This record gives sequence, C-alpha cells and structure tokens, in this order.
Amino acid sequence: MPTLIARSTFGVDAATLFAWHERPGAFQRLAPPWQEIRLISQAGGIRDGGSVVFRSRVGPIPFTWHAEHKGFMPGRRFIDEQRRGPFAKWVHRHEVSAGPTPNTSVLTDTVEFALPMHSLTWRFAGAGLKRDLERLFAFRHARVRADLAMHAELAAWQGEPRWLRVGVSGSSGAIGSALCGVLSTAGHDVVRLVRRKAGVGEILWQPGAGAKGGQLAPDALDGLDAVVHLAGEPVVSGRWTKRKRDRIRSSRVDGTRLIANTIAASAKPPKVLVVASGVGLYGDRGDQELTEGAGVGSGFLAEVSRDWEAAAEPARVAGVRVVNLRIGVALARRSGLLRALVPWFQAGLGCVPGEGQAWWPWVDMDDVVAATLFALVKEEISGAINIVSPAAVRSADFARILAESVDRSLLAKVPAGMLQGLLGDKAEALLVSCRAVPEKLRRAGYRFIAPDLAQSLKRQLGIITPAEAGVEIQWS
Repeated sequence: MPTLIARSTFGVDAATLFAWHERPGAFQRLAPPWQEIRLISQAGGIRDGGSVVFRSRVGPIPFTWHAEHKGFMPGRRFIDEQRRGPFAKWVHRHEVSAGPTPNTSVLTDTVEFALPMHSLTWRFAGAGLKRDLERLFAFRHARVRADLAMHAELAAWQGEPRWLRVGVSGSSGAIGSALCGVLSTAGHDVVRLVRRKAGVGEILWQPGAGAKGGQLAPDALDGLDAVVHLAGEPVVSGRWTKRKRDRIRSSRVDGTRLIANTIAASAKPPKVLVVASGVGLYGDRGDQELTEGAGVGSGFLAEVSRDWEAAAEPARVAGVRVVNLRIGVALARRSGLLRALVPWFQAGLGCVPGEGQAWWPWVDMDDVVAATLFALVKEEISGAINIVSPAAVRSADFARILAESVDRSLLAKVPAGMLQGLLGDKAEALLVSCRAVPEKLRRAGYRFIAPDLAQSLKRQLGIITPAEAGVEIQWS
C-alpha cells in the first residue's frame, strides 16, 4: 500500500500553525482550485468524531467523499479517514511539531491509501496519481504558508492586533468565500449575510424585496466592526439580456443602498463599510493610465459601477468610513474569467479577443483578499481604491501567457464583430481597454502578493512543484 509523506517548515510557532488547521474555513482554503468541490456538511471540527462530506469528481465521474476525524492531540495531531469515497483506503495523518529554530514549526502530512482493485489499477493509474498527489500537497503547504503570511500582514496593518467581527455579504462567491476563509483561520469572527433562513453566525437579508426596497432588521448590523459587501449578480455567466442587465444593476445598487441605509440608522454602526465595485467604471479609455481620480467613463458597466458606488452614500453621510473597491479582472481558477477561458485554452482553442490591444487590469485573487483586508483596517483609506495588479497587460499578452501556462499554442484572433455576435453586449467586458493602476494602494504601502501574471496563473492553476513550494516529498 503506497504511503506519501509531505513535510515543510513554516516561519511560525507550532501553536499558530496548528490553530490555523483547527479554525473554521481551513477545509475550504485547502480545497485545490483546479478541482470542483462542493461542501455538503461539516461538523465537529478536526477533533475526534468530527466529519466532513463533500462532492467532487474524477474526470467525468462524480463521487461523494465522507471523512471522519480521529486521533486528535491538541496542538500536535489529527487524522482524517475516508468512510466513503473513491479510494479503497485513505488515512491522512496531519502532524505539527517544533521547527529547527525558535518560532518555526514543521507540518508533516502522511497519507496511506489504496485504490479499488489496487494491484491492477495502480499499475495503470499509479504514476498519474502520484503526480496529482504531489501537486495537491505542494498546493496545500503553499496555501497555508501564504495565509499565515497574510495573517501576519493583517496584524501588522492593525498596529495593535485585535479580534474583529466582520459582516460579509456574498460570502459564497469567489471573493467572499476566500475572504471569509482568511478571516476565520486568523481567528476573527465572520457573520454572513444570507438570503435563506439564517443559522448561527448569520444574518438574514433580502435585498430588493418588499415595498421598502429590501428586508434587513434595523439592528442587524449593530456591533459589527466592519461590513464587507460583495454580493452581486455574476457578470461573466450568461448573455446580457435585458433581464440579466436588470439583475446586474439591481443586485448591486439596491443591495448596497439597503445596507448603507441600515448602517446609517444603526445605534452601534460598524466603523467601516467596504463595498465591491469594478474598474468597469472607467469605460473604454485606450492607453490612458487610470488612477482613482480618472472619472466615470461610458458604457453599461461604467453606469452600473457609478450608481453602485453612489448607493453607499447614506453610510458616508452618517460618518462611517466607506471604501469602494474597484476590482479588476480577478484571477481564480474556479470563477470568473479563468473558469470561462481555461477549458478552451487547455483544449488548444485559446484565442485573442479582437486585435488584442485592449489593456486588461487583472489581479490575483489572493491580492483581492489581502487588499480588501488592507482597506478594512487602514483608517486612512476611504473612497474609491483600485484593486488591480501594478502590471496590467494587453489582452493579446494575457492570452499568450495563459496559453504558455497550460502548455498550448494560441489558435487565432477573434474579430470584435464575431465576439459581439457570439456574446452580445457581454463582449464589452473583453474588448474595452482599461489601464487602471493601483495608485492609492501604492501610496499607502501595500505590497502585492502576485504582481506578475505568469506567477499568478501558476498559483491559480496549481502549476507548482513541491520544490517551488518548499515541500519535501517521500514515497514508500
């Protein structure tokens, strides 16, 4: 029976490293970005008797994985064992120990496993499975390392580190789930705004519903340190029909207005309201470098973003610090642009949109999260702030670097007229040129995690070797 051992050293003490794994959100943060995973249930944490159930797939074949935890030793060890899933056997032991020098620690993952009909299937699938598992644990260790670094940065930004209670709307979206995971593994309290029956640690809200423009209890946001409002109809998915455009607008404008009005009337309002917006506000501006003072452009997304930001005004008037995050093209494998493009590029069908000269203001998802936290705790930041990489690229260069990342060639250019015929008005998002620059972040001293596009794609696509992740792999 094969056994994998993955080991690496971290620049934090053992208690801090173990606490990261024990807190809510760790499972979601460790889910590989190249694999579709849907969490079904999670109970009991990593202590004995705890369990997690999720659904995923191997190629086209779906499966349900049910794991139970055992062997818990506080600060030192926990084990998860597959009860139901794709393996004949899977036992994963996580061990944390003191590192070779003060304030360092070592994480050791030991996995014993067997495939169904192992002697036969291992012969055919073993080599590929070994590569996949090495890739997985390289990612997992790199993720933990990056999150611990982000936690340290957050504490430094706070000056005097303190526990935060943060309300988050859109917590199930790509940005929201990542933000909630980072906050919760750092020990902060996340209160999710949900549109279904609220459970523990949740607040019910219904933006746009009812005669008064939505439902949110008057005191629902009382006592929170901050609210991060990210909810909104996805822009990338579906054609921009009139109904779709109405949903894009109302989900952003009406939802923001409801939250801002509730905060304005609150007896104990949060100190800061951070609201998602977009660089689409600048419209098509050619080669012009666009700082936060560049003004509103033209087009559907520009108009929506303008009204979206304006909807937060009641909170600002009430004396609450408001930050509008003008987020660029956020790169995450399971959402947005990469979710749409990567399968085509992997199939060798990657194309350049239009003439390829439009500037694309991309940004790595980890920088979206970190910059949001930066804006949340830095009291000198208010108003609009561009969340984009300092190294914007033209769309032709983006396509070329993405093709190189998946080891494929580009197929051709797709004329703008053809894109408009295929996508309708949504082609606007691919064809406009927006050379936004992160001027406010630069002046405030923010340091980007992934300022290089090739580096960001490597992170988000999971193209990282154990050596690059600082992980020692052993097989027996």
